[in-house]
Amino acid sequence: MGADLFHHTFTASATLDTLTASLGRRVAALLDTETPVPDVTAGSLDPEFRTVGVIRRVDGGQLKSDGGDLRVTAGWGHGGQGGVTMPGKGRSVERAYTAEESEALGEGRALLGETTRDVFLNPVACWRNVPAHVWDYTLGGYQVMKKWLSYREHALLGRDLSPNEAREVTAMARRLAALRLLEPALDASYQAVKGAAPLPQRLAFRTVGIVFSRP
Repeated sequence: MGADLFHHTFTASATLDTLTASLGRRVAALLDTETPVPDVTAGSLDPEFRTVGVIRRVDGGQLKSDGGDLRVTAGWGHGGQGGVTMPGKGRSVERAYTAEESEALGEGRALLGETTRDVFLNPVACWRNVPAHVWDYTLGGYQVMKKWLSYREHALLGRDLSPNEAREVTAMARRLAALRLLEPALDASYQAVKGAAPLPQRLAFRTVGIVFSRP
């Protein structure tokens, strides 16, 4: 990984507070959609993220932002009573990882799910390789990606997505994947703070961006 502020090797002199603070900063950065995250959404991406949420035409052709390719018509949302947006079923296709995707995820596949999805904007374009546990990620009781898409249905939005908005979905999938990959470190830190279990001799997961080790 790039040498950013979240990448540390903790020694015997480091404290649990240092580890939990570093984890907290990492989570905050991943949830701040206004700020790019090195290695996850910006710069030289870690291998785990390079194939996640990539937008493509189904036929492999060039996406045309002015040709309707970024028009969301897959049924992700519709208007309800009082102007409330109601989520729809939409269209996503569950499938096995390709060899390239599986190799890129490596050990992270165990945390991201054993299957992935292609999430469709319309019949001709989709975001490829949204792992199962990324697609299912919820915040505040809502499925994050599905909720975002429900408000972008063409009949509600009145226009196509901009290229930046389409790329934001890719970034969203990668941020959520990074949060999933942080879970072992977050769980170990939480148990240590509670005093229920000591920190392990080594807590390391390359994509997490934090490596903890002690004598």
